[in-house]
Amino acid sequence: MALLDFLKRKKELEKVKKPVKKSGKVSVNKSEESTIEKSEKVEEKIETVKTGKSKGFSYNIIKEPHISEKATDLAEKNKYTFKVYANSNKPEIKKSVEGIYGVNVLDVNIIKAPHKKRRLGKTQGFKKGFIKAVVTIKEGQKIEIF
Repeated sequence: MALLDFLKRKKELEKVKKPVKKSGKVSVNKSEESTIEKSEKVEEKIETVKTGKSKGFSYNIIKEPHISEKATDLAEKNKYTFKVYANSNKPEIKKSVEGIYGVNVLDVNIIKAPHKKRRLGKTQGFKKGFIKAVVTIKEGQKIEIF
């Protein structure tokens, strides 16, 4: 069963990780080294599944900086605007901005811009909506976007 495969892998990892000791020295075969490396990768995958966090966590939250006239005016007041993914929340946005740009975030505000009806001749459709996050950072710090 796919649900319980991680238990089997865990048992295999425990078997592989126990090296053979000979007179105070640890000896490991080349084939065992490759299996240990593979098992470490499997452990890392198991950890990411358990915790729900991957190495590129920060980049999974923020799409891009939102550049507009209003955003450049806000940048003078230590407020920066980013387009973010729909399923992200304020604490995640705060962590990701701090992780990517190395600044202290004081406040996060989220703005949901709805989709807008557009028409080209007879064809009707919608312009995509998006979500913006306005991030306030500590005074004296700066993010180089523009």
